Amino acid sequence: MIAFGAGGICNNGARMAESETLSAAVTGSLSPEPGVRPKVVYVMGPGRSGSTILGITLGNCEGIFYAGEMDKWLRRSGDPPLGGEERERFWRTVREDVDVSPELTGKVARCLEQSTAVFRLGTWRRQRRLRRPYRDFAQELYGAVARAANATHIVDTSHFPRRAHELQKLGGIDLYLLLIVRDPQSVVASWDRDDVIEPRFTMLQTNAYMWITYLLSLLVFLRHPRSRRMLVRHETFVADPQRTLRDIFDCIESPAELPDFEELKTGVPFQGNRVARSDVVSLNGSTARPKRISRATTLLQLPWRIVFSLLRPAAGETAAHRSRVPSGAA
Repeated sequence: MIAFGAGGICNNGARMAESETLSAAVTGSLSPEPGVRPKVVYVMGPGRSGSTILGITLGNCEGIFYAGEMDKWLRRSGDPPLGGEERERFWRTVREDVDVSPELTGKVARCLEQSTAVFRLGTWRRQRRLRRPYRDFAQELYGAVARAANATHIVDTSHFPRRAHELQKLGGIDLYLLLIVRDPQSVVASWDRDDVIEPRFTMLQTNAYMWITYLLSLLVFLRHPRSRRMLVRHETFVADPQRTLRDIFDCIESPAELPDFEELKTGVPFQGNRVARSDVVSLNGSTARPKRISRATTLLQLPWRIVFSLLRPAAGETAAHRSRVPSGAA
């Protein structure tokens, strides 16, 4: 379970407005060597599966910057929706370091990202036309973020498997894929909430959404080099974040040490869910199943339960268990 810090859901930038430089929670201290390609850690899978807290946790590790949902960058022309002086300053630095074509801004590039766009025959010609400039800009954007954050690794939690497919074609980055999955009952319950600003899905809509997302994610996942991909179960991560992160570090080739899981600074992600609006969050090692259990969801998601039980490599389930001590731990 995720717990909010004493500051609750509030503006992360206001607390550090007087700082002349970006905080350690924002930037990594492992400077990328000149000419070295940025390492992009892309988290894909259905929304409401725990990608934000995973990204925040990774962003508290040395050399790793949590950028949030980077697919929103073009839609908003680089203007972060979450606000805050420190966030605004960081993303303004990124904007000034990239050259984006007007034909990519707004919602036009969504046809290359959204899973349902596969079935929209009327967008196929536009997709072919936009594919090259979209890829070129994505590569340029990751480079600008890596320089601004002084980081070797960039965590992008955009979710979309089709965006991951486009990133696989880039020669200027090292791409690592994390396929995140969560108890489908919890995903259905999360999309049915009425206390968030995002749209609500019915049980059947959410199941259809999970099916198409998992199907496309699986195709992208299996085409990626085994050494640079990993399945991450949200429940496993929350129950044993130390072991899960060690496996992820091995996958993404990061020498980072474990963070303090009791005080995870959210940083300045471009976009994220309500968790990213807090100053500090923590993991308490437990997850709660929803009160209402859908038998239809259990049946509809049974095939994916079998698939994911066979999918490897999986974080937190490897035989190797290295003895790293978390920073700040007794």
